[in-house]
Amino acid sequence: MEILSFSLHLFFSGLGNLASYLAAHVLLCLLPAFYIAGAMTALIPKETITRFLGRDRPKYISYPAAALAGSVLAVCSCTIVPLFAGIYKKGAGLGPAITFLFFAPAANILALIYTGGIIGVDLAFARLLLSLAFGIGIGLIMALIFRQSDKEHDEATDALFATQGKMQRSALVFLLLLIALLLAGTLKVPLLTDIYATVTIPVSGLDSLQNYLFQLIPFDPARGGEGVSAQGALLIMLLLLIGLASWKGIETIFDGFNRWTWTSLILLSTTLLVAAVGMRPHTTGLDILINGKCIGVLLSLLSLGWILRNRFTEDQVRELLWESWKFVKQIFPLLVIGVFLVGVIRELIRPEWIEALAGQNTVTGNLAGVIFGVFMYFPTLVEVPIAQMFLSLGMHRGPLLAYLMADPELSLQSILITAAIIGYLKTWTYVAWVALFSTLAGYLYGLWIDGASAGLVLVYLLLFLGLLSGTLWLSNRRSMQP
Repeated sequence: MEILSFSLHLFFSGLGNLASYLAAHVLLCLLPAFYIAGAMTALIPKETITRFLGRDRPKYISYPAAALAGSVLAVCSCTIVPLFAGIYKKGAGLGPAITFLFFAPAANILALIYTGGIIGVDLAFARLLLSLAFGIGIGLIMALIFRQSDKEHDEATDALFATQGKMQRSALVFLLLLIALLLAGTLKVPLLTDIYATVTIPVSGLDSLQNYLFQLIPFDPARGGEGVSAQGALLIMLLLLIGLASWKGIETIFDGFNRWTWTSLILLSTTLLVAAVGMRPHTTGLDILINGKCIGVLLSLLSLGWILRNRFTEDQVRELLWESWKFVKQIFPLLVIGVFLVGVIRELIRPEWIEALAGQNTVTGNLAGVIFGVFMYFPTLVEVPIAQMFLSLGMHRGPLLAYLMADPELSLQSILITAAIIGYLKTWTYVAWVALFSTLAGYLYGLWIDGASAGLVLVYLLLFLGLLSGTLWLSNRRSMQP
């Protein structure tokens, strides 16, 4: 009976983690990301992507451009994958695309500011420098290892998108508005989080429903749990309706638009607005909190709708919806599986293990920080207060940095999704390099924290990079020999 009870506990932990994730993070993060990826595939010519991120562009242009593009997106490892898929499918070189995939969740502007404010400027500065150096380094390594595959991918995209003409101004504006929609829904700045009006709806019983949901799906805020609110339950229901309507209306989009197509788009817009507003149930009714996020999402949706109606042809709209739906079908099922498994595994990890495994700055301790990052995944910016919790539990600041570099990068679900895009060999190679570099980053930073001079730490770093560069150069030279 104890085994059965424990198994059920793990199952409901996974289910609760999935429910809270779907309610709190999918809508305003992932849905815009899917449409951004779809828009890049359907509307943006390959030359626009390869001008900055192509495999044949000078490395001093493509890799900094990839890091710069990632720095403005406050997104987690799951949200960045559709964007990565979009630029990679449209012709970006593997190396710059990998740098973008690494840098955006690891060292975007908001994550750095938040890290500096809560944990310390020194850690934020180390996170920035090491993420930039290692993100570009991992991209270069991946491009070198898989150069033949990258060349074949480039030729394949040439053939696939050869008929696309120049980029239309309306397509660029549409893409920028989608990015604005993503930022409006995810940025945590006063302009967007401040409440400007409150509307009270006389609906009773929602407070009881919310309390029931908190009991039904227990969560521990100290470990990053969020629970499912009444608003979250409504959003999950709307998400299921969007899936049903999209299956009926977008799966057969090339047969023409039907009522399910329009229903899916209306449901999508409504759901994003419901996700953006604040909801506060109480005994006498429900307070609808009109915040800046809601206003930003509404303005973005109205602008997007106007462009779709007045600036795009029916074929362009059809292609946009189809490409976005393809990304959803490819990525979302793996995301669900990954989030569920993370909820199960997180329940097995005990907080007291943290001090035992990562209380000192050792290679093992830093590797433990990386592993914690993989299996105790938290959405973007949430990893920072969790890192503060780890610090209070006795984690050394070295392994803490390793965790902060790995957690946004290597969630279990993002690994599964990335493998569906670039294949398992490339994905696990990428995972291995991220784990290695994150461990190294934490260890070197920990040496400095423990009193080693910055010069000595720099020497260690240069020795490692020199050894790595020499090994890769020899490997490349041997592979080029007949």
